[in-house]
Amino acid sequence: MAAVLIVALDAANFMLALLLVTLGLVILFGLMNVINMAHGEMFLLGAYAVVLVERQGGGFWLALVLAPLALAVIGLLIEEVVIRHVYHRFIDTILATWGLSISLKQAVIIAFGPTAQQVENPLPQTVVILGTLYPVYRLFIMAVAVLAAAGTFLLFYRTSLGLVARAVIANRPMASSLGLNTRRMDRMTFAFGAALAGLAGAVMAPLMSVDPQMGVGFLIPAFLSILVGGTGTLLGTLLGTTLIAGAGTVVASVWTQITAQIVVFALAIVVIRLFPQGIIGARR
Repeated sequence: MAAVLIVALDAANFMLALLLVTLGLVILFGLMNVINMAHGEMFLLGAYAVVLVERQGGGFWLALVLAPLALAVIGLLIEEVVIRHVYHRFIDTILATWGLSISLKQAVIIAFGPTAQQVENPLPQTVVILGTLYPVYRLFIMAVAVLAAAGTFLLFYRTSLGLVARAVIANRPMASSLGLNTRRMDRMTFAFGAALAGLAGAVMAPLMSVDPQMGVGFLIPAFLSILVGGTGTLLGTLLGTTLIAGAGTVVASVWTQITAQIVVFALAIVVIRLFPQGIIGARR
């Protein structure tokens, strides 16, 4: 019973952290038709922002606040310098963001070196859950992810700004002809997606080895989650991350991490074969 509870909590932890990264990706793809291959580096920069703030004498909690703000600014710059020039060239967005991904990794290596950095766990305590000890910080990650995801859903489904965003997603030319400022919406969306990825990187930094390759470990599952759940739908993102993260965590707890990756890819292939538009996308 204790082992099952720990696996379930670990799966929820990974799923919620992955959800932060995936939400940014699916919003960018749905609103701007951009596949951002550098989104993993947004996660990476969020983690390194924590390292940088701590080197300058700031604490982890300050870094957790500053990281998403810094990534939002970086997202605005990337959108202005790179992304806005390739909106209408779908393949070019992949190539441009792939090149940007390589450049950001090399910039991190130059600034921090190729070796891994460590961030001290700010909440090393444990708590008893149904007779099982579980780290407090992992519960904190879940709480942060739930609040951020809930805020994102409320923003898109309960505010006028979200209504405008969904109108642009549904029909960009019509939204533009009705007077909606799609250019401003693009800038805000890219900054928001980068901020979510930066928050995920910052909050996961104490549990991971902060190195230039850490973004790949979240980027690939994030893409698989979008394909499984369906593009252009936040509910599909939630379903996709649940399936991908849940399957990976459960299989890794029974067998090995390599076996878990094989199972996750096989699951994604089967779902995409049966539902080419994703599970929720097919229903829509």
